[in-house]
Amino acid sequence: MLTPEQITFARTTLQNAKTPLFIHDDDADGLCSFLVLYHINHEGRNFIPKGSRRLDASHAQTIKQYHPDAIFILDLPEVEQEFLDAFSCPIIWMDHHEPKIRSKVTYINPRLIDNAAYYPTTAMAYEISQDPKYLWIATAGALADYYLPPYIKEFSKMYPQFLKKQTTLPKILFTSETGLLVKFFFFILKGQTQDVRDALKVLMKIKEPSEIFEESTPQGKFLHRRFTGINEKYNEILQDVLKQVTRSPILYYEYSDSKWSFTTNLANELTVRFPKKVIIITRKKDDEMKASLRAQFAIEPLIQLAMQNVQGHAGGHPNACGAVIKIESWPLFMNQFKSNIKLVKEKKKNLLNNNVLNKI
Repeated sequence: MLTPEQITFARTTLQNAKTPLFIHDDDADGLCSFLVLYHINHEGRNFIPKGSRRLDASHAQTIKQYHPDAIFILDLPEVEQEFLDAFSCPIIWMDHHEPKIRSKVTYINPRLIDNAAYYPTTAMAYEISQDPKYLWIATAGALADYYLPPYIKEFSKMYPQFLKKQTTLPKILFTSETGLLVKFFFFILKGQTQDVRDALKVLMKIKEPSEIFEESTPQGKFLHRRFTGINEKYNEILQDVLKQVTRSPILYYEYSDSKWSFTTNLANELTVRFPKKVIIITRKKDDEMKASLRAQFAIEPLIQLAMQNVQGHAGGHPNACGAVIKIESWPLFMNQFKSNIKLVKEKKKNLLNNNVLNKI
């Protein structure tokens, strides 16, 4: 998906940098893209804009304290021009969300060429790296964004303990050991800020997944212990969700937890378990509802319509979106979204009935 010129420029910029800074999204695709690029030269640090997927002028002063001689922005959908204007060093922004128009940046987004393209940032990072030693990270990051990478066969050959043979994406994620690997990169980002920083410092030294899952090194044992504890909390919530499934076409689940955010992971797993349902997982935190929404059809336009007169923001990919909405606006959003879903289902039903009548 990247041109030879883009690959060469990104790799050269990274190899020449002494203090590169990797600013990435707070999810597995963002984390894995950082790790894949970091291991090219083993230089630099990472920065996660917590609580926001947007970089603006307010972030510039904090970033300058790292004294970067190159900046890589990874898997972040919004970067304001004021942020870019604050720096004189090279900036490379790699993303796969709705394309933007900006200056003073090398912007790599496959959707500039084909707006329907879906290519996670980790897959782009691996095109630049091309280092098979970190294929396991590149594979986990791509799968985490629900994308079956072209190097999945190579991964299966190198790591049969995780994937014995290639199969469908849902089965890889939820019935093979690869699913645990993907979960690991999500869950290692959860918890208190300092705990996450400590874990990532250790993770940057890991060379093989066996260090973690076979606990073959002290560093791997530390990370495995942390992952196991978080995974247990996730499974507790998952079991509670499963107890509340009804015949409704919408699977809605709400929970309150100030520390553990599992909305994305729950929504991803539940949409595979219940493919005919619209999945809405929400977490109440402070004065906001943080939601992950999934469906087997394009719900992003329906979500945008439901945002009319609603305080908050929402967006993402056609079948998978996130939303952060003020609690007082949540009932209005839900009523409008449910109405939109009902209209779509009625339209599909009418089309089906018309097709049947035309055949008689």
